[in-house]
Amino acid sequence: MVINSVQFILFVLGIILIYKLIPNKFKWIVLLISSYIFYILNSGKYTVFLLLSTLTIYITALKISKIDSDVSLKVKNIEKKEDKKLLKAKAKHQKKLILAIGIIINISILVFIKYSGFLNGELNKVLSKAHLQLPIFKFILPLGISYYTLQAISYIVDVYRGKIKADKNIGRLALFLAYFPQLIQGPIGRYDLLANNLYESHKITYKSFINGSELMIWGYFKKMVIADRVALYVNHVFENYTEYSFLIIVLAIIGYTLQIYAEFSGGIDIVTGLSEIFGINLAKNFERPFFSKSVDEFWRRWNITLGAWLKDYIFYPVSLSKFSMKITEVSKKIFKNSYISKLIPISVSLLCVWLGNGFWHGAGWKYIVYGLYYYSIMMLGKLFAPLSEKLIKIFKIKTEVWSYKLWQMIRTFGFVCIGMLIFRANDLKVAFSMFKSIFKPHNLELIFNGKGFLLGGLSYADIRIIIISVIVMFIISLKQEKGVKIRETFNEQNIVFRWSILILALVAILIFGIYGGEYNVQNFIYGQF
Repeated sequence: MVINSVQFILFVLGIILIYKLIPNKFKWIVLLISSYIFYILNSGKYTVFLLLSTLTIYITALKISKIDSDVSLKVKNIEKKEDKKLLKAKAKHQKKLILAIGIIINISILVFIKYSGFLNGELNKVLSKAHLQLPIFKFILPLGISYYTLQAISYIVDVYRGKIKADKNIGRLALFLAYFPQLIQGPIGRYDLLANNLYESHKITYKSFINGSELMIWGYFKKMVIADRVALYVNHVFENYTEYSFLIIVLAIIGYTLQIYAEFSGGIDIVTGLSEIFGINLAKNFERPFFSKSVDEFWRRWNITLGAWLKDYIFYPVSLSKFSMKITEVSKKIFKNSYISKLIPISVSLLCVWLGNGFWHGAGWKYIVYGLYYYSIMMLGKLFAPLSEKLIKIFKIKTEVWSYKLWQMIRTFGFVCIGMLIFRANDLKVAFSMFKSIFKPHNLELIFNGKGFLLGGLSYADIRIIIISVIVMFIISLKQEKGVKIRETFNEQNIVFRWSILILALVAILIFGIYGGEYNVQNFIYGQF
């Protein structure tokens, strides 16, 4: 049951009706039951892993919380500072051990289901020399396992850090992990920001229903009118890449970059809008990434919640670790207090972040290289930043003018497109082959006669729809980038105008939306994580 299907719409309408009618104290239970029904329908027997993850973090958090409570009571009866320190140190060690067990269990579940096939396959290449082979397990990836695993880990780490208190109600914790709109493709929630929002009683009002529906319609427009239409061209070229080169390959790469943005951000709009109907606010996950002037900025605007998770639970812990401190100490001795000495420790922390980013996206070398690609771009940018600043001063380049900013955005977009090529290609060999083919000016006749734009079953009408739709999306994004609050401005207009636009948008989706081959809906790319 994907979110761009009729079944999903009917399912959601049923939940909205029940949520509206049910007494306030039971509303969160409606969301919990609905979420598990949705999960069982999508993942079947693999629901057991979601239950196991919920149970382990519930027990882990309570154990950590109990240690904190016991220490607080015992400290009051101890007079000597040394004894107090000893007690706290012992408690900290116990908490670390419990936390480690909780993290290992959840990571192990994820690794076993998502990565064991890839890891065992790679190990078998080595073990084949000794005539040994590990079994290759193949699983249908449970819905949202990569998302709820990160949420589970963030919960127990935050309890360990004292940022939040352990929830004694396992049902409430279960809803935090299983809330069905967020499970589909994020955003990745934090307990302190999302939990109370889920459990509080919210009334579905006319305003919340209309506001949420507006955002959902916009999301469906981006997904079904833009992303799925562009996918026809992209899929054809990537599946038959040996037949094409030069501009056709470039168009496919740019097309995929557009497709994944329209689809991913559109999906986030749908689940965010649906949550708004329930009165629940999800974290922002996109902030107009293609206006970024650097790759660093791009990743601060793209999949924001994943970036924030990696920063808080990988970058900072690694940066503050004894290993990192030792690297900092050694680099200062060798390079003194130079720019390089400060850059080396950061490079180690960022390496862990980008290996984690790449591996989170999928099991395979291309995902690891995908992460390392962005790591390399960022580190080269930081390494040559002083030289770049000097050149700007020497040549008196004006960095505040719009032309320079435009150049920065185009450059960033180019780097991102190469990253998307690695991400989309079937493997690294295909990605490299397609990249080389860009520089081979073949198939020029297809471009000159216009047929190079009609691959994958696209027609000239489809091309016009794509162009018009992208222009609409660009204008709205540009207005937002300039600080215009589009939805607030729209809602201030007369009701006749608002409803006319909404009806027009719905008609556009119904008429121009792509429903897939033989009217089967297209799955979301990030729904596979």
